[in-house]
Amino acid sequence: MSKLFTTFKLKDIELRNRIAIPPMCQYSAIDGVPNDWHLAHYTQLARGGAGLVIVEATGVSADGRITPGCTGIWNDAQVAEHTKIATAIKKAGAVPGIQIAHAGMKASANKPWEGDDHLPEDHAQAWQTIAPSAVAFGANLPRVPRAMTKDDIERVKSDFVAAAKRALEAGYEWLELHFAHGYLAQSFFSPHTNKRDDEYGGSAENRGRFLLETMQAVRKVWPENLPFTLRFGVLEFDGHDEEYIQDAIALIRKFKKSGLDFISVSIGFTTPDANIPWGAAFMAPIAERIRKETGLPVSSAWGFGKPDLAEDAVQKEQLDIVMIGRAHLENPHWPYEAAKELGVEKPAWVLPAPYAHWLSRYQM
Repeated sequence: MSKLFTTFKLKDIELRNRIAIPPMCQYSAIDGVPNDWHLAHYTQLARGGAGLVIVEATGVSADGRITPGCTGIWNDAQVAEHTKIATAIKKAGAVPGIQIAHAGMKASANKPWEGDDHLPEDHAQAWQTIAPSAVAFGANLPRVPRAMTKDDIERVKSDFVAAAKRALEAGYEWLELHFAHGYLAQSFFSPHTNKRDDEYGGSAENRGRFLLETMQAVRKVWPENLPFTLRFGVLEFDGHDEEYIQDAIALIRKFKKSGLDFISVSIGFTTPDANIPWGAAFMAPIAERIRKETGLPVSSAWGFGKPDLAEDAVQKEQLDIVMIGRAHLENPHWPYEAAKELGVEKPAWVLPAPYAHWLSRYQM
């Protein structure tokens, strides 16, 4: 029997299966406002049969976006469009989630297909980037950010809180904080990018302080009955993996004690020199370790696009939910195809009724 197609309950929310669509930036918003592209995109993915659809990294402020085309959730116009998206996802049978984020040193960038580098400083749409320290990512993102003041830190924490309130207002039922991928929170935690000498830098405990305080502040305004989650890079693949992952586990335990319900296990990406061992389901053993050593349910992405790999990770209790990203872009009805491949009886149930009717009525 397939475990991938069993339900998963967290707080008051139940997913129809253990397939989730992770945040995948579309870089197609104007002034942070989602539009018809986003509505059609997320509705299509939800109709395909996944249990959870998490809307792309959404800026908690204008300077928190990766590019000028990224979505935001800092004003009423944005909330109005997010409400349409959350409603459509839920109507299609999936749980609507959103990832809120600040891009930090990787902000003020071109769209990937327009250069994937920093916008020129004199560009009309460019803005000043901020980070824990004046340390650039490097490679295609060489701009040195401004080191954040204590006032900056308090402002960004407040922006996360306000964004969470707006996400709830829009109808999202699963909140994910983006603490991964070299963006602001991750760059506080990483010794590659955090060179501060105050209480937000130095030791692993201090480097994790911004993350923990932000998480605790948002926890206060997000309902206890709805899943409160985050995505976190637990290692950098930089030759210091064991030390990094031990520090990450210690911080995750603090997250859990402060009310975190679930963690999406990912990679740090704070340095362009990481030696990442890309391969099928390569993050599964790492996620399993996080699950066992913290007691939190987990998900992960990267290389689970084949149904047998996704099924195996859930069966072995390496993951509670499997994030399937690019495979869903290739085929929004990936869950239907996975159900057929895994021998799930009458897999048409994962499709909208009009599709299921035609696919189940005639056997060609």
